[in-house]
Amino acid sequence: MRRTTSVLLSLSALLAASALTVPTAVAAPHADGPAAAPAGWEAVDATALARITGDQDALRAPLAAENTAAAAAEPELLAVQSARNSRFVATEKNYAEPNTGLQRARSTEFGGSWESYAFEWDEATQTYALRSLANNRYVAVEKNYTGSAQNVLRARSTSVGGWERFVLYYNETLDRWALQSTLNGLFVAMENGYTGSLQYALRARSTDVTGSWEEFVLYDIGA
Repeated sequence: MRRTTSVLLSLSALLAASALTVPTAVAAPHADGPAAAPAGWEAVDATALARITGDQDALRAPLAAENTAAAAAEPELLAVQSARNSRFVATEKNYAEPNTGLQRARSTEFGGSWESYAFEWDEATQTYALRSLANNRYVAVEKNYTGSAQNVLRARSTSVGGWERFVLYYNETLDRWALQSTLNGLFVAMENGYTGSLQYALRARSTDVTGSWEEFVLYDIGA
């Protein structure tokens, strides 16, 4: 297993069952699109992300990052850890449809491709697409799902559109990251209170970053 170390300084982010046990919860309201950055948070582009992960004072896995400008052209390989339960986000590629590729913060340690993501920057939209290395699919927001599963994140897309685009934010004071869906303008939260197969699922359902539910730590896994 490749060594992982926390990405520090300027920014914010990021099931083997055939049937899901869906807990009772109220679906979050929809927004029309991404709003202004929350107080204390800043949006980060690919150049800034490459600079931060390549900063000589930042803790990171061994990675050739001598040319920051060139590194920005390549997707950053990262692991995402929930600040709420300190677990790594994993792609549940063995879950049955309609939840194949569900994103859950359920791994107690980084184990490999299941917890690995390529953060791919798009200059035209100023957004990121997250590609799971577990199944080589892009993470999408399931806006049309209903009930407690509405707006869950799944690595299921072979191409990128509005469903798969996110704004990445960083809070330097907290040293935490947050992800905002451009599809519904809502922030990604980890459902710590869910039970069954949806426990720890990620959902784009928060109108603001209110605490550890929407906060994540990024780990550089490049080698």
